[in-house]
Amino acid sequence: MAPLALLRPFSRLLAPARLPSSSSARSKFYLREPPNDKPDWLKVGLTLGTTVFLWVYLIKQHNEDVLEYKRRNGLE
Repeated sequence: MAPLALLRPFSRLLAPARLPSSSSARSKFYLREPPNDKPDWLKVGLTLGTTVFLWVYLIKQHNEDVLEYKRRNGLE
């Protein structure tokens, strides 16, 4: 058997992990509740505008790709 002196450093690896007590653990991300009664309309507008732009660009690019595919394969 291995001597106890060699197993002692590994005993911490085998011990079950301890969770922090509830008094010392607090969230780093939620310091206060976000105000839900008044939305930030600038962020809403930027989000919706970006979404519409990306969808229009995606559909336009798809249509161009389909036309190029048809042209290269002699389908048109």
